[in-house]
Amino acid sequence: MSVTGLCQICETAEATHDCDRCGALVCDDDWDRQSGFCVECAAELGVGEGDHRTPNGPGSEDITPPDTEDETHQF
Repeated sequence: MSVTGLCQICETAEATHDCDRCGALVCDDDWDRQSGFCVECAAELGVGEGDHRTPNGPGSEDITPPDTEDETHQF
């Protein structure tokens, strides 16, 4: 299958793979070679190389880890 278009995760790089699980077209950075899945599916399933980068696409400003230094997020 020929893969063309922008990566459906980062929406900036050229897509070069399609996810075997969800079918998303993804770039090399968002592709988990070990599992054959996009990094989102690999993370959901807990499989793959575990080299998942911080999201930087649209909406990524909403995916900020909590400040672990304050007492709000202490267990």
